Amino acid sequence: MMSETTSLSSGDKIDMHSSTLMDDPDLLGTHPIFPSTYRPFLDELCSTTKFTKSEIRFLYRGFKQECPGGIVQEDTFKDIYAKFFPYGNSSVYAHLVFKAFDITSCGAITFKDMVLTLSILLRGSNREKLKWIFSRLYDLNGNGYITKLEFFNIISAIHDLVGVSKQVEDRKTKDHADKIFNKFDINRDGIVTIEEFLESCLKVS
Repeated sequence: MMSETTSLSSGDKIDMHSSTLMDDPDLLGTHPIFPSTYRPFLDELCSTTKFTKSEIRFLYRGFKQECPGGIVQEDTFKDIYAKFFPYGNSSVYAHLVFKAFDITSCGAITFKDMVLTLSILLRGSNREKLKWIFSRLYDLNGNGYITKLEFFNIISAIHDLVGVSKQVEDRKTKDHADKIFNKFDINRDGIVTIEEFLESCLKVS
């Protein structure tokens, strides 16, 4: 079988065997619960992401190996996060990231969800990545702006993730959240818009 080499990030080469995404009989079937999101077509993904066909094949093989059913449920996603952050409580942050990856809000992450998201996070411009962070992760209720409470909830989830002591968590989290929020809230109206967020972040970068 012909071998291929692909790279998902600059300088990282990965040897793999050639296979066609469309040759997978499981991929051509229809998932009984998520029929409209289960079939990631190779040409469609190439046209809507910044990955090559070889890279998408490589990603699919890894996804299929870890998720034979073709989807990632939230409990499984949380278990994965817990293994990476054993000394903290990763449940809340994992829930937020899971919702961010679940593009169609169907309660599961499909291969297409994963590829579209990774395309932005790995290959997108700084502006594209920041827009994703704002709209998918920070703007919890999707109303187009971030409130101080939403920002506090995000920072609190991150502190839980890394295991910040409960004795200092509330004070430290509030101080940290207020400091960053005030930096983003350029016009001091109590909310952070996407324009303010981008301006503040891109100025630093």
